[in-house]
Amino acid sequence: MTTRRDPESLPELIVDSEGSDRQYWRDLLDFRDLFYFLAWRDIIIRYKQTIIGIGWAVIQPLMTMIIFTVVFGRIARLESTAAPYPILVLSGVLAWQFVAQSVAAASNSLVGSANLVSKVYFPRMLVPAATIAISVVDLGVALLLLGAMMVAYSFSPSINIIALPLFIALGALLALGLGVWLSALAVKYRDVRFAVPFAIQLGLFLSPVGFSSSVIDEQWRLLYALNPLVGIIDGFRWSIIGGPLRFPMEEATISLVVASLVLLAGVRFFRKTERTLADVI
Repeated sequence: MTTRRDPESLPELIVDSEGSDRQYWRDLLDFRDLFYFLAWRDIIIRYKQTIIGIGWAVIQPLMTMIIFTVVFGRIARLESTAAPYPILVLSGVLAWQFVAQSVAAASNSLVGSANLVSKVYFPRMLVPAATIAISVVDLGVALLLLGAMMVAYSFSPSINIIALPLFIALGALLALGLGVWLSALAVKYRDVRFAVPFAIQLGLFLSPVGFSSSVIDEQWRLLYALNPLVGIIDGFRWSIIGGPLRFPMEEATISLVVASLVLLAGVRFFRKTERTLADVI
């Protein structure tokens, strides 16, 4: 025999996405399994039903490197004394591609996960954060291409290579800050998905991807470094090439400060809009 309980006597569960910050960060930790699931899902979806599959992680930086080497190395006749010019260019391309792909994927993540976001509660910040895993996988594969090119040019990396994870983390920090901000903005303004690729393409030519930042006049170099990608790209190159390249202390410091401010502003904006995301999306 079963007894029925009065619905009014049952405890009431209230889920508030605008709870205290301490509770919110605790929820992020408690939902870490969901983070792993979302990251794995995004990786599978990216290469599902593709002919080349993960080979795109090699083809994209390789073709970009070839174009930039021809334009800057052959036509503009920019030279590199630190390493063969294709290696210098590819190291910059990998840093740029890592950040650019992370931002592009994160900015569309909430709209792409509309069914999940609108049905169940979880810290929505996990969605844009998980997309960075795709770029990490692509970067790992592309580094194999860089290694093969170093073998082909008989070029050995220096001990500075141990610092590469630090600049990868710096790039992820910048991408996460931009990603959480743009993902929340894209829910309300869908034309963000058109603006982001344009901004990324514009930033490609405003960053030292196809050339060394040493070609910038000394008096303008710190101003140029306000673009946080300058310190990230220079850090990648210093870690990979080493040798006569100087450690980009000023550029890396500026990139760290700018990336941290972008992340703080992005998280604050995301938290302010998170409560209404499920209604608007």
